Amino acid sequence: MSLLSDDGLRVFLVLTVILGGGAAFLSGQGLARSWKPFWRIFVYMALLAAAIRFFHYALFDGALLSPYYYLVTYVVVLAGACLGFRLMRTTQMVTQYRWLYERTSPLTWRNRRA
Repeated sequence: MSLLSDDGLRVFLVLTVILGGGAAFLSGQGLARSWKPFWRIFVYMALLAAAIRFFHYALFDGALLSPYYYLVTYVVVLAGACLGFRLMRTTQMVTQYRWLYERTSPLTWRNRRA
């Protein structure tokens, strides 16, 4: 039994990190692309984490109602969603308001110097 998941590290990596994290990343990008507020990520990722936990339960006999495993899954998908949201929001700000902002890194921007 792994510390990260109730049904093995490989299943955790594939189902939670790769599939769930990828879905979360795309969800974060979609929220940013439609100019939705950041707080919505917390609600949507709670639902996505519950769906991923259900897949663990239904496909691999994992624990369905374990708060520990749900929290680990939630943290992983929340990280993916936040990364996707911030990447897209930075791209939006420096593309649509290029006279006001310049990119400082993939995740940040600053006011353009006159």
